[in-house]
Order: sequence, then C-alpha cells, then structure tokens
Amino acid sequence: MLTELSENIKKPSVAFFAHNVVDLQLEKTDKIIIFTTATTNEGSGYDTSTGIFTAPVGGLYQFIVNFCTYVKKHSPLALVQSGNVIARSSNYDSTDHTCNSFSAVIRVNSSEKIWVKCLSGTSVYKLHKDSWKMNSFSGILINK
Repeated sequence: MLTELSENIKKPSVAFFAHNVVDLQLEKTDKIIIFTTATTNEGSGYDTSTGIFTAPVGGLYQFIVNFCTYVKKHSPLALVQSGNVIARSSNYDSTDHTCNSFSAVIRVNSSEKIWVKCLSGTSVYKLHKDSWKMNSFSGILINK
C-alpha cells in the first residue's frame, strides 16, 4: 500500500483547457490558432500568447479541439505535434454557424510542442464564436 501511495504522489498533474480565439480569420495556411484564455493550466504547459502546449513531462496524452465555423465559411484545422499533423477536421454549413470537434490520444515526449493550426488558409475561411458557441483546445496527461 505504501508503494502505491508513493507512486500516486509522484504522478504529475498536467491538464489544460484553453478557449477564446480573438483572431477568427483563417486567411493563412499553417497559422497557429491562439486560444487566449486558459481556465485550467495544471503544469503550466499551455502558453496563451503563442497557442502552443509544451509538455512538461512525457507520457500518453489526450487532446481535444472544438471549433465553430461562420455560416457559409470553411474551417480546416489540424492538431500538430512537432510539425506533424496528427488529426484534422473541417466544418461547413450553408444555413447556420456550426461546431465540430476532433481528438487524438498520442505519446508525447517531455518538452515536445503541440498546437492547432489552419490547414489550408484563404480569406473566405473563418471561425465563429458567440455566447453559445465556443472554440477550445484541451489536453490531459493520461499516463506517464
């Protein structure tokens, strides 16, 4: 029992939930989407000024991206790990602002960087936000 307790004490707590995208335009390919408000940032891995999560410890993580698209616009987004696209999705609706999400469970090394980017930019692509629709990026360490 003492060994189990000791192992639980050594487990780091790493989790973040960030939202509030100020710049909703998706005009540039590879543009990093910056979620400027972090309501949870255990382990201090998410940087609200750059939009990049830097893993404070290596391990198995789950990341979730929720994004909303302006009516009659596209929003091709991707989850990126050290420059490599890990997951992607796009969203479009001709009659309403809609939301979509995607996620991934991946092994991440200590100090490795994860972010959300625009996969294919143009001046007609745009995210949407209002009091009911929120863009967000979150991650949690599942196992070290």
